[in-house]
Amino acid sequence: MRKTGILNRHLAGALAELGHGDGVLVCDAGMPIPAGPRVVDLAFRAGVPSFAEVLDGLLDELVVEGATAAHEVRDANPEASALLDGRFPGLELVAHEELKAMTAGARLVVRTGEARPYANVLLRCGVFF
Repeated sequence: MRKTGILNRHLAGALAELGHGDGVLVCDAGMPIPAGPRVVDLAFRAGVPSFAEVLDGLLDELVVEGATAAHEVRDANPEASALLDGRFPGLELVAHEELKAMTAGARLVVRTGEARPYANVLLRCGVFF
């Protein structure tokens, strides 16, 4: 058993399979998830685990070269907007409908228990060298 990092065996295994350019969507409990991407559902109760907790845990494990979120987060969820701006200075913003369409091409979706709107970000994996 691991003693640090991500302990969830399904999530740890899915992260180990990622490569350069792969997409990982970290999403709130309400984001529609299309057929196709592997899904690790961490949602337990409304708000648990939070978007921030899961995102920060993933960022401790992954090299991320880019991130995309819905521009609607700016008005609808200022806390998530500030979190994303702090973690991703070059954050790309698109319409929520476009972000949902982009999700179909993701390799992995990690669903949180977040119950506030537009707490979603599509990460693009980089390399450590």
